[in-house]
Amino acid sequence: MRYETLVDSIGQTPTVRLRLNQQARAKVYAKLEMQNPFGMKDRVAKHIILEAKKHGILRDGAPIIESSSGTMACGVALVGTYLGHEVHIVTDPRIDSITMAKLHSLGCHIHIVNKMGTNGWQSARLERLHELLNDMPGAFWPQQYDNPNNPNAYRLLADEAIADLGHVDILVGSIGSGGSLCGSARALKTYNPNMQVVAVDCAGSVIFGQPDRPERLQGGLGNSLIAGNVDHSLIDEVHWLNDEEAFAATHELARHEKIFAGNSSGSVYAVARWLSSQVSEQMNILAIFPDRGDRYVSTLYNPDYLLDKGIRTLKLSREPQQVDYDTVVHSWSYAQMIGAEKYV
Repeated sequence: MRYETLVDSIGQTPTVRLRLNQQARAKVYAKLEMQNPFGMKDRVAKHIILEAKKHGILRDGAPIIESSSGTMACGVALVGTYLGHEVHIVTDPRIDSITMAKLHSLGCHIHIVNKMGTNGWQSARLERLHELLNDMPGAFWPQQYDNPNNPNAYRLLADEAIADLGHVDILVGSIGSGGSLCGSARALKTYNPNMQVVAVDCAGSVIFGQPDRPERLQGGLGNSLIAGNVDHSLIDEVHWLNDEEAFAATHELARHEKIFAGNSSGSVYAVARWLSSQVSEQMNILAIFPDRGDRYVSTLYNPDYLLDKGIRTLKLSREPQQVDYDTVVHSWSYAQMIGAEKYV
């Protein structure tokens, strides 16, 4: 397919049926958002920046400042610098060397905070970001956590999925800023109001009432704060996986499905595979895979890293444990959202 610019190429990612296992009944299709130029957040960066330029919020040549340690940083760097803007990324020591190399190669200015704030790394990054905004009058902050154009960017993903599948009965996606899952859910529900939405989070993330554990190893999902774009009313069920389980699922995804991805995709894979055994054969499950594995070559794909973190085996239970919503979890568990109906 031909495009006039790299920015134009963002979106229209493949939808691939997964092989799963012998217990599977419903079909699971993976939306490979990782096949955008840098990853899923390219879609968000494109929509937010183009909308800001369209409405005069982002002036030609004005700097762009965003807080990110992963794919949003790369998306903003790609779109922002391509359109002639100086891009500043505020991040923390958890950023991986490959993402750092990408940002440097694209010409970004990178600001690394050196200690956690009152609410973990996220709050420390936001404090530094506000300092930069004060120093750069006229700078634009995409605000991925609160900008409604983050979830709005996924209207096109929903349209693409419906064009490929005809109908989606269950949506499974990881959650961090809330944009991809809530935006896709809201748009897909215009086609099927009864579609079930299953969020995938990590143990030690506060998004669904768990106590914060900043030492968690997973990247790309979870949060130490609840972003404004997280709409709990759209979500029917939440699953939490711990680090070892998420990493095990990610290795299984590569080995069995031949998809080299990050732990967000691995966790979504585990949940979607299990769900496929719980529902009828007529159902279509759409699983959003946001991240490629290249960011994780020195961590979850590195045996020395796993040993250093005390992970000597990669084990994943065949099924999760159902718990009440307010139960503190330490391993793969799931809970129904209050007032939600169980998928059938």
